[in-house]
Amino acid sequence: MRFWRRMDPSIWSSHLVLLVISVFFVNFGEGLFRGASTNYFIDTLSLSGAQVLWLQGIREIPGLLLILVAAATMHWPLTRRAALAVLLMGVGYGLYAAVNSYLALIAMAVTASLGFHAWVPLQASLGMGLASKEHSGRVLGILSASRSLAVIVGMGGLAVVSRFATGLSLRFYYILGGGLIVLAAYLLSRLPRDLGGARTTEPRMLVKRRYWLYYVLTLFEGVRTQVFGAFGALVLVQQFSLEVWHISLILLISGIVNLVASPVIGRLLDRIGERKTLTGGYLLLALGFAGYATLTNPWLLSAALVFINMLFLCNMGLSSYVNRIAPREELTPTLSAGVSFNHITSVSMSFVAGTLLGLVGYQAVAWGAVVVILLSIPFAMAIRIEREPVQQATPVTAQ
Repeated sequence: MRFWRRMDPSIWSSHLVLLVISVFFVNFGEGLFRGASTNYFIDTLSLSGAQVLWLQGIREIPGLLLILVAAATMHWPLTRRAALAVLLMGVGYGLYAAVNSYLALIAMAVTASLGFHAWVPLQASLGMGLASKEHSGRVLGILSASRSLAVIVGMGGLAVVSRFATGLSLRFYYILGGGLIVLAAYLLSRLPRDLGGARTTEPRMLVKRRYWLYYVLTLFEGVRTQVFGAFGALVLVQQFSLEVWHISLILLISGIVNLVASPVIGRLLDRIGERKTLTGGYLLLALGFAGYATLTNPWLLSAALVFINMLFLCNMGLSSYVNRIAPREELTPTLSAGVSFNHITSVSMSFVAGTLLGLVGYQAVAWGAVVVILLSIPFAMAIRIEREPVQQATPVTAQ
C-alpha cells in the first residue's frame, strides 16, 4: 500500500483501502482460475478446442443480460449489490472443482459468470464514487494495479506449486480461488451502505444518445478482448504444449508489467484525456495482434501475449470517459448497459472464433482482430469532453 500512497496521497481513504483489498482477493481467486483453466479443461476434463471456445461464448451470455439484472437490483445499495455479485462468483468458481461433465461445467460457468459480470461495472462505480471526476483515472489505475498484484501473487504461487507439486489436482485451485473470492464478498459487505450511491434515484434502465460513443467503443472492445481471451493461451497449450507452470509464469510476468503500467495509464487518462490515451493504445494493440498473427516462436508469442494484456488496460478509459460526462445517478446504469453492449459482440465472437479456429487457424483470427481495432480508432478520436460551465452569480439590485 505504501507504493500507491506515495503516488496519490490525496485520494486515499479507509474505504478505498478496503475496496482495494477486496479487489485483490477477487482477482487472486480469479487468477488461480485463469491459470489452471486451460489445462484443466483439456487435460482433466478432456475437452476439445472447439468445446473450450464454445464454453467461452456460453459463459458470456450473462453479460449480455446484465442490463436486465442491473434494472432488477437498482434499488439495492451499491455495496450490497457488489457483495452479492462477488459471493455468486466465488461459489460458482469453487464448484468448478466438483464437475465431471460438460453440462455441469456449463452450469457452473454461467453461475460464476453472472456474478463476475455484475461485479465489473460495480467495482468501477464504487472506485470512482470515492474520488472527484478529475481523479477518476488515478482511482481506476489503483484498482487495476491491485488486480495486477493479485495476478502476480496468484500466478507466482501457482507456477511454483504446479512445477514442484506435480501430484496436486487442478481441482484444488478452484476450491482455494473460490474461497478467496467469498472472503472478498464479506469484506465488501463491510463497506457503508451509502457508498457510491447517487443523491437521486438511479433510472431502472438507461440507454442515452449522449453515450453513443461509449456504446460503440464497448462493442469493439467485446470483439478484441473475447477473441484474444478465447485463443491467446489456448494456442500456447495446444500448438506448443506449454504446461500449467509455463502459462502461470507468463501470466505472472504479465501481472508484473500491468502492476507498473496501471497507475501510469491512470495518470495519462487524467492528464492527456481519454481520446489520446485510447487512440494510442489501439494503434499499439493493432501492432500486438499483428505480431501474434505472424510470430511462430512460442516465447515470442508469449511476449506478444504480455504486451497485448498490458494494452488492454487502456479500456479503463471507457469507464473514466463515462464518469466525466455522466451525472452520478447515471454512472452505474450506463456502465451496466455498456457491459451488455460489449457482450453483443463478445458472445457472438466466441462462437465465431470457435468455428473459424479449426478452419483458418489462429493467425487469420488475429488478423481479423487487427481490422476491428483499426476500425475503432476513428471513434476513439471523436471523443470530446466538455468542461462543466461555471455558475455565475446573479447580481442583485439593492432596493
